[in-house]
Amino acid sequence: MGVNEEIRVSIGERLWRRAEGVIDPFGDTEREVLPQEAHKFILFFASQAKGPFILLLLVGGLAGAVDAALYWGLGRLIDLLDSSTPRTLVADHWPALLGLLFLVLFARAAVMIANTVIEEQVIAPSFYQRVRWQSFRRVMEQPYEFYQNDFAGRIATKIMQGGEATGDFIVSALQTMWSFLTFLLLAGTILTALDPILGLVLAIWFICYLIAARYLLPPLRRAGKRRADERSILNGRMVDAFTNIVAVKLFDSGRREHAYVRDGMNRLLDAVRAMTRAITRVRATVFILNGFMMAAIGTLAVMSWINGNATTGEIAAAMGLVFRLNQMSGYMMFSVNGLIRAYATVQDATGVISRRPAIRDAPDARLLERGKGDIRFENVSFHYGKEGGVIENLNLHIRPGERVALIGPSGAGKTTIINLMLRLFDVESGRILLDGHDIREVTQASLRAQFGVVSQEPILMHRSIRDNIAYGKPGASDEEVIAAAKRASAHDFIMGVRDGRGRSGYDAYVGERGVKLSGGQRQRIAIARMMLKDAPILILDEATSSLDSEIEGAIQEHLESLMEGKTVIAIAHRLSTIAALDRLIVIDKGKIVEEGTHEELKRASGLYAQLWKRQSGGFLQERLAAE
Repeated sequence: MGVNEEIRVSIGERLWRRAEGVIDPFGDTEREVLPQEAHKFILFFASQAKGPFILLLLVGGLAGAVDAALYWGLGRLIDLLDSSTPRTLVADHWPALLGLLFLVLFARAAVMIANTVIEEQVIAPSFYQRVRWQSFRRVMEQPYEFYQNDFAGRIATKIMQGGEATGDFIVSALQTMWSFLTFLLLAGTILTALDPILGLVLAIWFICYLIAARYLLPPLRRAGKRRADERSILNGRMVDAFTNIVAVKLFDSGRREHAYVRDGMNRLLDAVRAMTRAITRVRATVFILNGFMMAAIGTLAVMSWINGNATTGEIAAAMGLVFRLNQMSGYMMFSVNGLIRAYATVQDATGVISRRPAIRDAPDARLLERGKGDIRFENVSFHYGKEGGVIENLNLHIRPGERVALIGPSGAGKTTIINLMLRLFDVESGRILLDGHDIREVTQASLRAQFGVVSQEPILMHRSIRDNIAYGKPGASDEEVIAAAKRASAHDFIMGVRDGRGRSGYDAYVGERGVKLSGGQRQRIAIARMMLKDAPILILDEATSSLDSEIEGAIQEHLESLMEGKTVIAIAHRLSTIAALDRLIVIDKGKIVEEGTHEELKRASGLYAQLWKRQSGGFLQERLAAE
């Protein structure tokens, strides 16, 4: 590539980037909750790109004017041909001919290119992405319960569709509609100048057009909203099936999942059919109105020519305008249909995107520094919004550096206590203190930074093994990641992992929710992530439940060193794994029914003793004998 060519490429690339960089795709505002009404949502984002949209409005108007001018120019050309001979045409009318040539070759091209650049380069990529980015950030602020009550795929779809529909609505309104109205105004002016009756016919047609839109578009809007709802539900059902494909393969021998998805498809099909019926009514009405309009104007124009009141060129211009108006009006009705569908999609999306988070940082929330791990529950009650049950007037004090276990039957409230501690839910009464601070008065991020958590079902993302481990410490070096993996007895198996794209070792991807790894492998990666985070409070929810005895023994030594000087809260159904902790807290029906050491609770002959007795045979008996 020569120097001149490199310069041309460089200049061209700079021009592209300059146009594409007018709108910051990741710009944001301080607004906590996005507007809930569709029109306010659209105006909110339109105000963030006023310059490009005003420019699009101006260029859209010019596009309509150029379109009308072409048909006027055609009529003018025919009149010039009628009034001249082949020999004298250029000599007599060269300025007019040059003007028409300039209109076709330069003015029209410049307006259309400008219109395309503004829409496709300046607005479409960056503005659509800006809406999605701000929507995503707000949705990420929603509490855990928000995600429990909806399909993950449905939420993601709403964000994607909301961004696209918002941009489409604004662009169509400013470009297509405005261009149509500009063309209609100029066409009406030209026809009225030829014959006022022609202008009157066009005005009557436009009034009938508006009346048809008034009565036919609302049903179309409702049908469009229903279609958007059903499409979102169907998408959520399919994503749910794909996400839980193992359960489907193991338990769905009767093809129940097929029926579940087929029901969603049937509902979508009914919604689409209702919408297409509404579309057919609109199209048929437009065809009829346009037929009367073209016939009336054509008849009147020819009569005017017969009476000698109009030239051949004027008739050609008039008929060209109405034929073009026929095309544009049909397209315009569909554009209005698109606007309605986009509006309905935005309204549907705001139902998910524009919610005020149930759990928020207080306005004056403070950053919590690395703490000692002193935890207090003071008269805490929590019922998941019901009248009673789960947690009732709980009082619990976990001292810094203490190792405690929460024990109890399934549904006793152990996991709920952990979730309240992490502020995944807010207490309904009472308060929780961490190092003397009410956890509602500190930022959620700084609160959760105090905890290292390994759950019974390890949470892995469809990213590389390195990324999953480093999630515990942003910016961690490769050496730190590898060291944490070795402490979790994960390094050896990681080096043998290879994914479907040929990536291996720490670069290998684990699949959605870690499905490409065994349960024990996922558990060890989660433990490595917790070790790397090195938080002052450790929560171990069946942290070694998926490990065989040999691997568990290898990890246990590292866990012991990790727990030094830290507050530890363990949940385990295998009581042998927590018998050596400082204090065992027995929970039943949301209340503390017993607490003490392993030996104390065995002698008390209460609920713990019963649970221990049930597990004291088999491998536990052998392990106790060995100890």
